[in-house]
Amino acid sequence: MLLHDTNIPPGASSVLIVDLDAVAANYRHMQSQAPTAAVGVSIKSDAYGLGAAQIAPALAKLGCKTFFVATAAEGASLRPVLPDAEIVILNGPDSATAPLFGEHRLTPALNSLMQIEVWCATTATRQAAYLHIDTGMSRLGLNEAEISTLCTDPTLLSGIEVQVVMSHLACADEPTSPVNAQQRNLLLAAVAKLAAVTGPVHASLANSAGVFLGAEYHLDLVRAGASIYGLEFLDQKPNPMKQVVHLFAKIIQVRDINKPATVGYGAAHQVGGPSRIATLATGYGDGYLRTAGRLNPRDKRPLATTFIDGVAAPVVGRVSMDLLTVDVSDVPPAAAQPGGYAELIGDHFSADDLADVAGTIGYEVLTRLGQRHHRIYRGGDTV
Repeated sequence: MLLHDTNIPPGASSVLIVDLDAVAANYRHMQSQAPTAAVGVSIKSDAYGLGAAQIAPALAKLGCKTFFVATAAEGASLRPVLPDAEIVILNGPDSATAPLFGEHRLTPALNSLMQIEVWCATTATRQAAYLHIDTGMSRLGLNEAEISTLCTDPTLLSGIEVQVVMSHLACADEPTSPVNAQQRNLLLAAVAKLAAVTGPVHASLANSAGVFLGAEYHLDLVRAGASIYGLEFLDQKPNPMKQVVHLFAKIIQVRDINKPATVGYGAAHQVGGPSRIATLATGYGDGYLRTAGRLNPRDKRPLATTFIDGVAAPVVGRVSMDLLTVDVSDVPPAAAQPGGYAELIGDHFSADDLADVAGTIGYEVLTRLGQRHHRIYRGGDTV
């Protein structure tokens, strides 16, 4: 994706383009992979940092009816742009946040007996909720003893209309892991055990990677996240999802170096001969991870790279708070000029590629992008 025909304000030193048509294509792809289940979407952490207020309505127009966020505050902020959708709060309620659920029509995922008690106390009428079962993450969710307590004392759920019993896969990105089948069996056993108390309910287990474990994991509702934003969630090459994120940084200065010199803090990069170094207006303060400046331990060459006019410009020297230095010796001089832009994330080098060289995951790359980039949302008009 290019920057031409884009109205960029003069003060913008970096540009983040979010392709809503790619988001739509990724959602449709997940629907095609789980045709017998409803496909809900995780838009927590501001749609993985890409803008839930823009992405969620585009998905709603496609027919997505269920959205997942972490906190009640996130759900409340999204209600104006999702007037008719179900917004599920994965962290559940407590006594302080419970009023937000009623005010903004939010659905809780109940993770403990305490949260069940809080939810029953919010109103005299039956309230819709999800029940979250811990099947092996040991993070959130009702354990086996708590499930038995609910079955022994049905009055604990008498004020709750349980819509979905859900759990979360720990190893979905490892298709051969026996943990996946163990978790599925535990969830289905819990659904069967609770049936006498809850009545018939839907079940949900699969995240993006879980969808590709097979139809037996789809159940009634899948919860797509990484796939919607174009991230890799399995070791599939090429990535079957469309590229959603394109990040560009402005070139501030280009320096010709004709003798041995060093670049950046700590004199970390040594220039041995004639070369050209461009300084870009982006750094770790903009979410470009500092660890992306690491070198290949075998040959000491840069791991991260940017692209200018389709030509690679490796990252050299340490990543600073607001600046990034790249070697543009191989880039035609006319293309690498102050005022131009370098592609940091996009078709040539994805968020997952950047995560690999920085020693993290694509999720962290996206959620760290921050608000300093000038944001442009393209597509979506035909959604």
